[in-house]
Amino acid sequence: MKKVIEVVGAIIVAEGKILCLQRGPGRSLANYWEFPGGKIEPQETPINALKRELTEELLIKVKVDENIYESTQYEYDFGTVHLTTFVCHLISGQPKLTEHIANKWLPTKELATLAWAPADIPTAKKLVNNGL
Repeated sequence: MKKVIEVVGAIIVAEGKILCLQRGPGRSLANYWEFPGGKIEPQETPINALKRELTEELLIKVKVDENIYESTQYEYDFGTVHLTTFVCHLISGQPKLTEHIANKWLPTKELATLAWAPADIPTAKKLVNNGL
């Protein structure tokens, strides 16, 4: 049985657009697009993990909506990723790329133009079809 990796993702909203990040070469899922976030550490709540990851990776602070927007699971060769996404609103800072090679702020209808990492596809589709 593959290892289950608990991760959180952020649907960061600012001025009616959503932040999308592209993974860099040499990493798993290189060049795919994803919602920012990362692994939940032991003893950490999903929301606290998300705030920590966004501070570490993008040097920003956000307000996280309490309700889960989407919960998905995808089996990769390295393990099964259980991804929980939350809608977030930018409070301070402008995202600075420390682990990704590109970013785009897109309206929901344009999210389908990107090549998403498989675990992020259900969230992207839900946003395209239903909005926020």
